[in-house]
Amino acid sequence: MYIRKIIIAVLLLGIIVGLVFVYRIYTAIFAPNTAFNNEEAYIYVSTGAPFGEVRDQLEPLLKNIGTFEKVAERKGYASSPKAGKYVIKKGMSNNDIVNTLRSRNTPVKVSFNNQETLEKLAGRIAAQIEADSVSLVEAFRDKAFLDSIQFKEDEALGMYIPNSYEFFWNTSAMDFRERMLKEYDRFWNEERLARARTQNLTKAQVMALAAIVQKETARVDERPRVAGVYLNRLRKNILLQADPTVIYALRRHTGDYDTVIKRVLYKDLEIDSPYNTYKYAGIPPGPIAMPDISAIDAVLHPEKHDYFYFVADINQPGYHKFSKTLAQHNANKREYVNWLNKQNVNR
Repeated sequence: MYIRKIIIAVLLLGIIVGLVFVYRIYTAIFAPNTAFNNEEAYIYVSTGAPFGEVRDQLEPLLKNIGTFEKVAERKGYASSPKAGKYVIKKGMSNNDIVNTLRSRNTPVKVSFNNQETLEKLAGRIAAQIEADSVSLVEAFRDKAFLDSIQFKEDEALGMYIPNSYEFFWNTSAMDFRERMLKEYDRFWNEERLARARTQNLTKAQVMALAAIVQKETARVDERPRVAGVYLNRLRKNILLQADPTVIYALRRHTGDYDTVIKRVLYKDLEIDSPYNTYKYAGIPPGPIAMPDISAIDAVLHPEKHDYFYFVADINQPGYHKFSKTLAQHNANKREYVNWLNKQNVNR
């Protein structure tokens, strides 16, 4: 009887120890292990990052980093972290977290618009995905790539259509460029190509002219009218004489694209640059900025009219006064110049 009691006691003790062991294993794997109060937190795993980098990001987010490490090792994640952006939700277990890090790379929204140079575009993109600005600029300017798609370097900015796109955070510079080429080709559908032919313009010329329209007016509803003016001038072989192209030429000459120029002076019109549309006929060799879709479509769907000139309207900020004759334009221009002088706008 005594031996029987000992055996039962040992069995019970073994069961208890086993249950404790099972409970600890269960807790380590399946019990909630997050320590943050928000509904979710994010971690970003760089390409080629070691497990230690992932661990360091997770440590302040978890109650027990040690149990996470053990589960990650058991499930084989610790030896092969995967790059990307991952969402860690409140109440997740170590098992949930490892599964998330293995297979749930979350896309990010990448947005850009109105960048004036490839370098500024690269900086904007680098703030949103893993690729750095240096690698992005190299990809944008890659001559072999540009030659393969029949783009000149001055036209390269026009390949990037401003919008919001979904990318994985760990997208490389090359992958970003390839995706944007696909978006560019998708943008230039048959309808837009037909409209470009109607205006007797190539895709590159549409983008370059749209950039001027973009810079001339921030009023979307006025852009088709401004585009109509420039197309009228092109048809009559009249110089475009667009002030934004002169400003761009001055900035390009100095290399300082952040220079603020509120007033174009007569001496500025003498700068010898293919972007100076007071000196050189036709459309500049490339866009002076990144045109948005409304400016592009304004060139493709211009307002039909007989205007050849326009100048800022001092009575309607942001809008312009349009005229059919040089005499009327000069009268409007005098009004605007007098206003500038009263405002002491000298540059």
